[in-house]
Amino acid sequence: MSSTKSHTKFQVSPYMWLIIFFVFFYLLYVLRSVLMPFVAGILLAYLLDPMVDKLEKLKLSRLKATLIICFLTILIILPSLCLLLGMIENQISLLVSATPKYLNLIMEKVHPLLSDLNNRFPELKSANLEELLKNNIGNSMKILGNVLKALISNGFALINLISLILITPIVTFYMLRDWDDFVKKFEDLLPKKSRKNIMTTFSDIDKIIAGFIRGQLSVCLILGIFYSLGLKLVGLELGLLIGFIAGIISFIPYVGSITGFVIGCILAFAQYGDMTHVLYVVSVFMIGQFIEGNFLTPKLVGESVGLHPVWVMFALLAGGVLLGFLGLMLAVPLAAIIGVLVRQTIKRYKLSSLYLD
Repeated sequence: MSSTKSHTKFQVSPYMWLIIFFVFFYLLYVLRSVLMPFVAGILLAYLLDPMVDKLEKLKLSRLKATLIICFLTILIILPSLCLLLGMIENQISLLVSATPKYLNLIMEKVHPLLSDLNNRFPELKSANLEELLKNNIGNSMKILGNVLKALISNGFALINLISLILITPIVTFYMLRDWDDFVKKFEDLLPKKSRKNIMTTFSDIDKIIAGFIRGQLSVCLILGIFYSLGLKLVGLELGLLIGFIAGIISFIPYVGSITGFVIGCILAFAQYGDMTHVLYVVSVFMIGQFIEGNFLTPKLVGESVGLHPVWVMFALLAGGVLLGFLGLMLAVPLAAIIGVLVRQTIKRYKLSSLYLD
């Protein structure tokens, strides 16, 4: 009888998990301002763990392998970050200073269209339309440039750069050193009867997260370099900035390429005033999309990741709205977890008597 009651209590565990999830997300929301360096350190350790495992196979201790990987990571990231921030600030300064020139070139091309519009609709005053258009475009470009420049020069105040620099490396080191121990202790705490199924679920989640995040980061980096160099080679003054932005936000499906394409075409037309250079920009993005769709994504991300582009976009937008930059970092892992759990729930439902009957 007692075993039956115990079994019955175990059956209501989904409600307990639901409560745990609600408490987890509530704490996440309340503590979002201090969690950034810890989440960044854990994610970085997760990304670097396979490299440490490979060094362990070469008969190195976990501590030595962790020290080597952390040292190499710092050696690569810090100079790259300084170089990148300098390049971005230089490009944004160029955007702010070049705005009047671009604006005049755009207005020269738009003026005949406004005159034609005035001939067709005499009640419209082309001078007023031209002035309105000029003021709106000019102010928008200047505001955008000044905001971006302020964010770079002020040191990313929104994400608390100081704590990120000081705490993240420490968290990364300790998590990376003890990663296998954490996994083993977690596995030992699981109920023996359900341990295999739970670990299979986590294995599926790990496969999706690893395939998407590690692969997508590589795709974003390669696309950012390709777009930046390609746009610079075709003569676009702000090619490095546009290419970098397009590559970085390629993490959001389709958004990066479309954004870079539209901005690149507008700036090419503003800079040169002809369709030839616009077609050059179009060619760069068409080649980039061909390379991404046929080589980069299939090889680096894989076909069986299981995260639909619409689901990824929703997760990133929802995470950004709710938790800011922290939400963007957690969006894809949480989306992967929810996706696996939903698929397993559907699979069990189709095997249940409720569905079969």
